[in-house]
This record gives sequence, C-alpha cells and structure tokens, in this order.
Amino acid sequence: MNRPVSLPTWLLTGVLLLTLGGCVHGPATDSTAAAESTQPFIVQAATADEARRAVLAVGGSISRDLDIIRAVAADLTEAQREELTANGLRLYADRRVEVSNALSLAPVGGSTDGLDPQTYYPRVVNADLLHREGVDGRGVAIAFIDTGLWPVDQLREGTNGRNRIRGGYDVVGRDDDDDDELEDLFEDGKLWDGSGHGTHITAVAVSSGIHGGTSKGWQGIAPGADIVAVKAFDANGNSSYGQVIEAIGWVVRNKDRHGIRVLNLSFSAEPRSWYWDDPLNQAVMAAWAKDIVVVTSAGNRGPEAMTIGVPGNVPYVITVGAHTDSYTPEDESDDMLASFSSAGPTVEGFVKPEVIAPGGHMLALMPENGRIGKSYPEYFHPDGKHFYMSGTSQAAAVVSGVAALMLQNSPWLSADDVKCQLMASARFAQDAFGEAAYSVFQQGSGLVDAYGAVYSRDFGCANGGMDVGRDLAGKRHYGGPADRTEDGVYYLRDCDNSGTQCTAVEGNGYIWSNGYIWSNGYIWSNGYIWSNGYIWSNGYIWSNGYIWSNAFLHFDGYIWSNGLLESASINSWVEEE
Repeated sequence: MNRPVSLPTWLLTGVLLLTLGGCVHGPATDSTAAAESTQPFIVQAATADEARRAVLAVGGSISRDLDIIRAVAADLTEAQREELTANGLRLYADRRVEVSNALSLAPVGGSTDGLDPQTYYPRVVNADLLHREGVDGRGVAIAFIDTGLWPVDQLREGTNGRNRIRGGYDVVGRDDDDDDELEDLFEDGKLWDGSGHGTHITAVAVSSGIHGGTSKGWQGIAPGADIVAVKAFDANGNSSYGQVIEAIGWVVRNKDRHGIRVLNLSFSAEPRSWYWDDPLNQAVMAAWAKDIVVVTSAGNRGPEAMTIGVPGNVPYVITVGAHTDSYTPEDESDDMLASFSSAGPTVEGFVKPEVIAPGGHMLALMPENGRIGKSYPEYFHPDGKHFYMSGTSQAAAVVSGVAALMLQNSPWLSADDVKCQLMASARFAQDAFGEAAYSVFQQGSGLVDAYGAVYSRDFGCANGGMDVGRDLAGKRHYGGPADRTEDGVYYLRDCDNSGTQCTAVEGNGYIWSNGYIWSNGYIWSNGYIWSNGYIWSNGYIWSNGYIWSNAFLHFDGYIWSNGLLESASINSWVEEE
C-alpha cells in the first residue's frame, strides 16, 4: 500500500488505530462484564469466507455477510476482538446511528385545484426542456438506499402509467423481492417508509406528478425512470455501516436483474480515515467499479472547508452540493450556494463537490403518517402530501434524476462518462464582473444543467489517472490537485501525468481563503473540470491540524430552523474513548 512520504505524528497515529482495529478502548472496570459483553464490528480479511471462518473460530456471532468488501458484520467480545486483531484481520467498530433533522418554518401555499403543486427545480436545471422532447428517464432504474418508500401513484406509476417499481430489499427485515412478491413487501410494511426521508428523496428524482402553475409539467427530474427501493434505515432513521454496506452489496448483485444504472446515497458520515480505508467507501468504490453511477450528497456541515462527508469523499463518485433560490424560484438574480452545503477539498486533496444542484426548501411527496410528517405537520403543503425540506440529500436526488435522463438518451455511457459530461456542462457561478461567486471547492464545476449534460459530447474528463480496481485491491491510492498554504489559503495545482511536477493554478475561483463569498446576482457560465487523480505515494499531505473526529452517519436532508442547523446524531462506526 502506498503511503504519503511525510505524515504528521497525529495522522500516523490515526492511521495506525484504523489499521489495528479502528477502535481504542479504555481499561475495563469489570473484567467479567467486559468478557461477556459484545460490541458490533465489521471484520475484513482477504476474502469474505476467510473473515467468516476467523470470526467463528474465536466464537464470535456473525450478523450479516458483507461480501462486497470481503467482510462480515459480527458481535464480538473484547477478547475476541483482540484475538482477531492479533491474527492480522482488519476490524472497524460498527456503531448504530440515529438520524435527527433540524426544523424551521418553510413557506407553504399554492393551488390545491387537483393538480400537484408546482416544483421549480426541473426548470432550474433545464430538465423541463428534455421532458418536452420525450427524455424522461424511461428504461433506467435508480436504486435509493434510504428509509423506504411510500408507494403513492406518483411514485408507483411512470409517465406512461405503468408500474415502474422494479424491485426492493428490506435490509432491516432481511426480505427482498426474491423471497416475496414485491407488492407483498409493501403490504407487509417491509418497504414502507416510516420516516418520510426516502419518499421525499425519491420524489425529487422521479415523481411523475403533474404540477400546476403557469405551465404544467412533470414534478420530478426523471419522471419516467424506474425505482428500486432499498430500505436500510428504520422509521427513526437508525442504521449502521454494516446495514448500508449490505444494501450496496444487494444493489450490485441485482444490477442487471433490475436494470440499475444509478445509485442514490443521500447520507454521510464524518471522515475517519483515508478514503480507501473506510469500509463504507470501499463498498461504494466497488459499485462504481461495476459501472453504477453513484451519486452522493456532499453533507450539511458547510460552509467551512474540508467538511465533505463519507462517502462523498470518494474521488470517483459524483458528489453534490446544494444551491438555493432564496424562495424566489422565478428570479435567478438572488440564487446562491446554500450556506449549509459542505465544501472541499478532501484530506487527500480532491476537489469536491463535483457539481451543485437545487437543495433549498424542496417541495416533494411525504407520507403524512411517517415520523417526519407526524412530528412537523406545519411543513406540509396545503394538499397534505407534499412537504418542504432542504439539504444536500435533495440536491443529490436531483443529480440522480439527471443521470437517468442522460442514460436514457445515451445508454452506452460509462459511469466515468456520466461524471465527465455532468461536470463539463455545469454552469459556474460568476458575478456581473466575471469574478467567481464561489470557489471550485464550494461549487465544483457549478450548477448542473440537465439539457447540456444530455447533449454533451465530452469524454475522458473525469477520474483521469486513477484505477478503481487497483485502488480497491490496495495496490495504488490517489491524491488530488488541491493544496493549502501555511496561512490556510486553499488553491489548485496543475500537475503533469506523474503528479511530480506541479504549479499553482492562477485564476479567479481557484484560490480560496475559506470565506463564504457571494455577490448579489451572478451568471452561470461554462463549468470548470478538476477530476484527475495522482498516485498517492507522491505525498500530497498538507492538512496540519486536520484531526479525524468521531464519525456520524446521517441523512443530508433537514428542515430550516431559523437559519440554524441543529441536527443531532450518534457515533457511527469508529470511536476513540
């Protein structure tokens, strides 16, 4: 495994902790209780079978198979954990999480004349122009790993009226469409969305409702796309790394059976390691290696630098930040980057997010009897089934819908091609004087443009110089072109193919002092692409003071709370006591 040439002591210590087990424990106060009690872990070996045999050999209890990352989820005593670690296996603590959303009053209103209320985001990204040409995502399936699905007509039926829910899997209950008829999974409540988050995300991407307003049109970005509902979070938003990894593995195994081309991941965790050392990231990379277009949310911890979450920090995938129209969707002059949207670069120097998309006060379907709807009924539209919610979760759903439109029009595109064309066609935010409204570390290549992406002819501009297969095998890892000066200014470097000869890039938007910049009114111009990777052994390390903090896995969707984000969550998988 390649390592940086010069690492600070604190970072070497953090990497060592992950390599030796991912968890530090204090002395047990009751040796008997410590010996008998168990904790959930992810145990990884050269093969999944080897991990299973090793866990069983020490008397551990396996809870789920995670073949996609050569691992199992298991409950282990401290003694069992120590024995497995001593035998050279890699262990990660697999912690439960609880999702919690921050709330605020969102504007409600609109017509209740029988048509669904108007959603503006298809127009903002020019998806409505494609709908008029018959490009609606038909024939492309998007898998959503989330809290489940409310099978209301606008989601059950596509633009041609046929049932378009292709498949589903309940990770929590361990049931899928192989074991039961798909309809039974909904009738038995196994895929039912007891939270509401999953339904909201799915509706943003694919709702086939017809909205009202001055010009009627489809509500969702890709209203003809098919749905694969994978329930990995329960009604209270609880999940674990093991459950999410199992869900990704199911998607990969069922890719061809259900025609899955796009995978939407609207959640994130705080980074705890290099991107390649994180088990959830490894599963996501394996999905990308199977040519599934993985779209992830950037996170809602902005606007500070280096706040991109897991798995958005995976360099291969499409990571999405959030744009807001300031409650005036018909007026672009006050559009801005959402202040909560996480910003790059990643600790390995990659520019993230790749693009931004609408994510402020998004109106979409929500079950009235789900946890979110019952807790905050005041955020429903007057029709009682559409709900206002914000976050990079919703922005990721927009881009998943755009990817479906692209793949309907050009089904031969690879995942790298989709990423390239999304970035090449994006519209970079500039003010009236031609200055960047935000840096590339905040907006990536800019606001996604569905029409431009569908008709783009750009190729070879994403993930250059990187090999996901070698990355997964531990043979080679990569760093990006971002760097930081001693006084905290972030900038980009232009490097040769080897990554050894690099010069600073001069230009507006490429240098950032970690400030939230915005001028009233800006122009969307052609996007900038920074998606190459360089071999990590060259030692791109510049993050003095960047300490791996406790990881949290949480949805990147929330409701406004007087402009403040007050989201709470519980430790996820690696914790230092």
